[in-house]
Amino acid sequence: MGTFNSGGKIRKPSSAGLFYPADPDSLRNLVESFTGNPPQLKDRDVIGIIVPHAGYQYSGPVAGLAYGEIRDREFERVIVISPSHREAFNTVSIFPGDYYESPLGRVRIDSEFCGRLEKHCDITESSYKGHSPSQGAEFGEHALEVQIPFLQQALGEFSLVPLVMGRQDFNASARLGSALSELSGDSKTLIVASSDLSHFHDYETAKSMDLTLVDAIAQMDYFSLSSLIQVGEVEACGGGPIIAAMVAAEKMGAEESRVLDYKNSGDTESGSKDRVVGYTSAVLARPSGNSEQTEFQPNIEEQAFLLSLARLSVEAAVKGIENTMLKEEMPSRMQEKKAVFVTLTEESRLRGCIGSIIPQDRLFKAVADSAVNAALHDPRFEPVREEELPFLSFEISVLSRFRKVSDVGEIVIGKHGLLIESGFSKGLLLPQVAESHSWDVPTFLEQTCIKASLPRNAWKDPSADLLCFTASVFGSE
Repeated sequence: MGTFNSGGKIRKPSSAGLFYPADPDSLRNLVESFTGNPPQLKDRDVIGIIVPHAGYQYSGPVAGLAYGEIRDREFERVIVISPSHREAFNTVSIFPGDYYESPLGRVRIDSEFCGRLEKHCDITESSYKGHSPSQGAEFGEHALEVQIPFLQQALGEFSLVPLVMGRQDFNASARLGSALSELSGDSKTLIVASSDLSHFHDYETAKSMDLTLVDAIAQMDYFSLSSLIQVGEVEACGGGPIIAAMVAAEKMGAEESRVLDYKNSGDTESGSKDRVVGYTSAVLARPSGNSEQTEFQPNIEEQAFLLSLARLSVEAAVKGIENTMLKEEMPSRMQEKKAVFVTLTEESRLRGCIGSIIPQDRLFKAVADSAVNAALHDPRFEPVREEELPFLSFEISVLSRFRKVSDVGEIVIGKHGLLIESGFSKGLLLPQVAESHSWDVPTFLEQTCIKASLPRNAWKDPSADLLCFTASVFGSE
């Protein structure tokens, strides 16, 4: 077992013999046993992977499925993004040395790319922070180190860009992801996000939390993932690396996120089910052929059902009676988790509009709750009165996932809605709002900022997050 040589240019392994075998032959054989499954995505262009970083006896089989997907592919450069478990700092640390070393040998650092990244992305810095043991610590960060033997076994020769995130908020993660995509261009680059999931809950609690997060990964819904982490509904020590990898991969053409496995330490022979740690692996890929992700589109019957549900939910709430529609058995499509807004108008005047930007609830429940909240709890209006009920019109917007806007030229009036976040300020405008007012894109951007009580040009501030989305919109007269 070695220690980091702070006076040199080589990052020596500090977790060998702890998280994985220090003996090269034993390590090679163990990694081989984890990565030997036939790949599931042979016809996909793999851009990134998400892998756990616990001791190999716990998370190695889960990580091995993702590494098996890249085995024998050609990558010139691998960007590994890891969280910092042992040292606190407020940047993304780029290792300034020449090599990262494992028991299987040394991997050359892509110093040219690292230098360009530091100049291009102001939240990064060339630093040993998060790489070397912090003062008084015996060991360095393991979350990046444990990925090196897997990469060496799967790829052979490659150059490395080792990044440790001390700052993992959404803004930093998205900015890092955008910068990585811009600098990578068309090169053969693989992005690796290192993260475990929930920590030290009982088996069933952990599984419930983790599967919510895994579903967000499967949808490539990095904004919801970040929001769920922020409010504590899910956990991922490497949430920032996952978001950065997803943003980068999306901008590099990935349209598919294939989750390969989920397990926790309670699923292993030596793991207790009382206090477990969750693990998942996934592949971010460019689909073969001319495939395109399609958003949720309810058919005519489903639209009619949801509009009736919205109206009856409001009527029941206003009259103080039971909503019997909620007792009906719902079709499977109505039980998919979706982000929804419900808009109420009365003789073409806005009467209420409330919803959720995170798909936390089943579609039917989200519609019912949003309709009631729009009628009774929109702070801009008095609650709907019973005599108004016959005159209300309902419009439902089922939102797609949110994606980071890097170029406002991507925004299409009538197709995209906008969300801006800056500090504690947040504002959202649905796609139909810009179209109904005949706004152009600059006006749409300004009005979204105004909705968030921000200056008109706040969308230009790098510290603000600008996201767009689409929506399936349908309504009643």
